Amino acid sequence: MERIRKGSPLLMYTFSVSLCPSTFSNAAPCNTNFTLPGGYIETPQQARSWYNTDVDCTYTVTVYMGYGVEIQVNSSQDLGGGEPSVLANESILLKGLVVRSWSNQISIHFRSRQTQSSSLLLRYQAFVLSCNFPDRPAYGDVSVTSLHAGGEAYFYCFNGYQLQGPSTLTCRNATTPYWSGKVPRCLVACGGMVKNATLGRIVSPGFPGNYSNNLTCHWVLEAPEGQRLHVHFEKVALAEDDDRFLIKNGNHIDSPILYDSYEVEYLPNEGIVSSARPLFVEFTTDGFGTNTGVAIRYEAFAAGHCYEPFVKYGNFTTTDSTYAVGTVAEFTCDPGYTLEQGSVIIECMDPSNPQWNETEPACRAVCSGEITDSAGVVLSPNWPEAYDKGQDCIWGIHVEEDKRIMLDIQVLHMGKNDLLTFYDGDDLTAKILGQYSGSRPRFKLYTSMADVTIQFQSDPATNIYGYNNGFVVHFFEVPRNDTCPELPEISNGWKTTSHPDLVHGTVVTYQCYPGFEVVGTEMLMCQWDLTWSGDLPSCERVLSCPDPGTVEHSRRVMSGPRLIVGSTVQYICNKGYSLSGNSLLSCYHRDSTGPKWSEKLPKCIPDSYEPCRNPGTPPYTIQSSEKHVYQAGETVRFSCMSGYELQGEPVLRCVPGHPSKWSHPPPLCKGIQLNLFYIFAILCSKSVASADFSMEGASVAVSIFIPVAVIIIIIMSIYFYFSSALRFLYLINGFSFFSSNFLKNKIK
Repeated sequence: MERIRKGSPLLMYTFSVSLCPSTFSNAAPCNTNFTLPGGYIETPQQARSWYNTDVDCTYTVTVYMGYGVEIQVNSSQDLGGGEPSVLANESILLKGLVVRSWSNQISIHFRSRQTQSSSLLLRYQAFVLSCNFPDRPAYGDVSVTSLHAGGEAYFYCFNGYQLQGPSTLTCRNATTPYWSGKVPRCLVACGGMVKNATLGRIVSPGFPGNYSNNLTCHWVLEAPEGQRLHVHFEKVALAEDDDRFLIKNGNHIDSPILYDSYEVEYLPNEGIVSSARPLFVEFTTDGFGTNTGVAIRYEAFAAGHCYEPFVKYGNFTTTDSTYAVGTVAEFTCDPGYTLEQGSVIIECMDPSNPQWNETEPACRAVCSGEITDSAGVVLSPNWPEAYDKGQDCIWGIHVEEDKRIMLDIQVLHMGKNDLLTFYDGDDLTAKILGQYSGSRPRFKLYTSMADVTIQFQSDPATNIYGYNNGFVVHFFEVPRNDTCPELPEISNGWKTTSHPDLVHGTVVTYQCYPGFEVVGTEMLMCQWDLTWSGDLPSCERVLSCPDPGTVEHSRRVMSGPRLIVGSTVQYICNKGYSLSGNSLLSCYHRDSTGPKWSEKLPKCIPDSYEPCRNPGTPPYTIQSSEKHVYQAGETVRFSCMSGYELQGEPVLRCVPGHPSKWSHPPPLCKGIQLNLFYIFAILCSKSVASADFSMEGASVAVSIFIPVAVIIIIIMSIYFYFSSALRFLYLINGFSFFSSNFLKNKIK
């Protein structure tokens, strides 16, 4: 509980948090509960009287879970005394004061004993609460999708460390939002097997802190098939006793030794290379001394190529990512580091045994330097490793004459007898901006000049051990003014500010009431050039539903180009599919959650069809397969008996439908007609051809041909008569059969 006190009146509020448009209520009586997401609270006014008037009121505001309550003082009149009312949190009870809760409820206790008229008008509104940003695990990092309910935090470890605990945490909604579990840790394993080792790191347990006693750790590294391994040494710091670090050219403890900390005083800058795929790494400690330990980096490389270069606290670019012969690599250092030893540019040479022509350089944080960049970093010597004792380092930073320098001291962790001094000028005679020793949380300094001098002095008698002991100072060139312009309020929403003075780095967050959404960037940051990072957003009423999507095997018909409240979307299934669910969806808006669809998406399910009945077998026809019914899509083939020919479609298909029906009527089989005249003509021609056409046989031919011709004429006349009669009867019978079958199918 915090208290707001001045003279007689006493205002107490306890934080124990939803959101709708603000509503105004008249002067509320004492002991009132408010549940709307926004509104006003007015304390009772006491009229002047000859007797004392006591007021003791409690106002409680409760909003949805996941939201907090923001109280703003709109007016405070005649609360007693001539001095402003000072709260317990050192804020002043004046118009414009904002107090925010960290849960979904806030209680305001107002007590007054006075004889003069006084009033207090407060405005309250809900705002979205969020989880705190999760801690970054030591030797790892974290990325967050959102700090609001439902947001997730993803954790990962640096090379050489393994994650212990959940890799993902979720921000859960509650009275006060919280993460779903504890932050995981990044730990070192003592030994292990690494197959298909391409690129990685091995560190001793506890690194970069000190290792434990009585350790025996074995690692086996095995490169992919046809490749070898190269090892870079980042750090080897062992106690001066029986602690030992070995790398062996094989996959077991008896393999030949490539590196032995007993035998080698200085680390090989060029590293070591295996003759085959495996390497055996051994780290042992005794029961007495301890130290930082070891850190090595390994990378695999194929025949005909150089190994991948490496520079700690720096980077490089190459002309060939496979590092084939002829590849050139160029190195640069991270801000705050300087290139030392080795060459800035190296080349992969010697096709018979590819290797770099020079060793890679080293990047180190050096003692002293002159810097003319507009932004950069100054690091304590050897950072992030410990600095040496008895050092006296001076850095000079210079920017343009009409500019100033902002110093962001992000890390300050030194010995109590070590000294870091900032001078507001270009030498040690300038005014001191600040002088520090020991440890301090992050802070900033601003110069009044275009130059600053930094001096670091370490105690000659005291050694500092361990990583991250020292300082990290970021500097930026800034204009003379050091604040951004004031940002206005927005309609149907409100803003919150991370710092009241709008200095560099201040973040202003805009939020909207329920039923409205932010259009534009909701978070604006005051940048180093004293401009805001984006344009002012606005709050617009949510008037449309989200696109409901498509349904398979269907088309949709929309009532308009936009899915505003009142619009509809109708789904129509394709041919062969039937609708399951409601075909018509309507966009409606009935509560503060915003527009939504009236129904769920329907589905289009494949149709099922009735079969076709047997089409029947006309006279003299034969079916390929006689079944009682045929399924939709099936076919039946017809043929004729001997002596008849088919007239019509020989293949009928059952066409799907309601009902299904045959594609054609059944075909008919017709008897074959013989041309007797043609036959007799052939016979006659053969008889005449066989006769002797001599003058003596002419009379015989004439006597034969005339009777035959007469007979033929008589026979043909009889044939044509009966043939016409039979054809007429056959057609009548065939038509009657087809008609009866057709009518039966139609009735069915």
